[in-house]
Amino acid sequence: MQTRPTLRLRTDDAEIRAGLDRIRADFAVPGPFPAAVLAEAEAAAAAGPPERADLREIPFFTLDPVGSMDLDQAMWLERRPGGYRIRYAIADVAHFVRPGGAIDAEAHERGVTLYLPDAKAPLHPPVLSEGAASLLPGADRPAVVWTIDIDDAGATTATDVRRALVRSRDRLNYDGASTGDPRIALLGEVGRVLLAAEAARGGVSLPLPEQEVVRGDGGWTLEQRGDLAAEEWNAQISLLTGRAAAALMLEGGLGLLRTMPPAPEEAVQRLRRASRALGVVWPEGLAYGEVLRGLNPARAKDAALLFEAPTLLRGAGYTAFDGAPPADPAHAAVAAPYAHVTAPLRRLADRHATEVCLALCAGTEVPAWAREALPGLPEVMRRSLRRGAEVERACVDLVEALLLNAHVGQVFDAVVVEVNEGKPGGLVQLAGPAVLARCDGDGLPLGEPVKVRLQAADPSRRLVRFSLTG
Repeated sequence: MQTRPTLRLRTDDAEIRAGLDRIRADFAVPGPFPAAVLAEAEAAAAAGPPERADLREIPFFTLDPVGSMDLDQAMWLERRPGGYRIRYAIADVAHFVRPGGAIDAEAHERGVTLYLPDAKAPLHPPVLSEGAASLLPGADRPAVVWTIDIDDAGATTATDVRRALVRSRDRLNYDGASTGDPRIALLGEVGRVLLAAEAARGGVSLPLPEQEVVRGDGGWTLEQRGDLAAEEWNAQISLLTGRAAAALMLEGGLGLLRTMPPAPEEAVQRLRRASRALGVVWPEGLAYGEVLRGLNPARAKDAALLFEAPTLLRGAGYTAFDGAPPADPAHAAVAAPYAHVTAPLRRLADRHATEVCLALCAGTEVPAWAREALPGLPEVMRRSLRRGAEVERACVDLVEALLLNAHVGQVFDAVVVEVNEGKPGGLVQLAGPAVLARCDGDGLPLGEPVKVRLQAADPSRRLVRFSLTG
């Protein structure tokens, strides 16, 4: 029996609504904002634009997923002799948030925006995050504008960051972005330069498709979503800005870095063993990042090796410092020091790190509210990001179980993408729908197509389990 790639849930299925409500309760997903937070946000949104440098003549544009309203970033790129100038406008959330006020306190409780299939739990009230603070087109907005010059090899030659008033011209989306648009064509040119520089540094990008819960006219289903080229190029602009921010902080002796330790040697050796088992060539002397960069997730054996790779990239966290820099300030996947400053509407840490960068660049004192918050932010972000990952995984698990619970006992086509080292079982990816689940059985053949029988699909426990047939 073949897989059923069109399995769907009804849009009005009460069971999925109940399951999502259980997830909200299980993981304490924040609900509506308190009245005091909403009142403070309404007042902040009603205030007029501030007096600051006027950069409204620059034709910034945004590039985001379809339907996004919480637009943190807008960009404008230019070719220059020997390189490029990148202007990256970031929503100036600090303009709207009173230190120590109701919005600030609530944001410290939430930490990040949480995304569920039917709704999101935003970091800030929508009147700000999808309104007055969002870089929506055709509206004057306060922003923090990074101006970064790079040479033809992607090396940063100059950095400036300051507050300004901007007006985005267009809201583009990844699905519709075309290199026929000269703005996207130039973004692709810059993105490829930065990707080449990342490879030269030894950075690691994993082109691994993600499971995504999708709600369409036909109901709910799961799809595999890989990065589109425009999304990858856009990510490089954000990474460039994060590296520029980290450089400012390290030079100034104060800041909040996003760090990750180097891959443990045992993890690298495990990846080597997996590559040998799969027959994926790993040339002598080639670093693991170069091997991963050359893999194609559309090939089953390559995809299986990519599923092993995240064991190399563990231990990411935030590191605050005031005075001596951390002993190891780098982020192993970026292969350079790096900081989060480009998503302040959706991530608490970015507002504080940005304030540090503004002061360091201007040669002024860092505001006390930002400096005093730094030591506590790593724990706030660790807790909130972990909750975000748990909620995302729980939503996928729920939809997997609901998609399959009427098909227990049936046989599906799948590929083995991970095996448990030293014990039976592993992980299989169905040919369709985009279900990734545990599978019992001895001797699962890594990277090979197999037939698996669905043994359990329990929405109440968000559990799916297969066994190897034959």
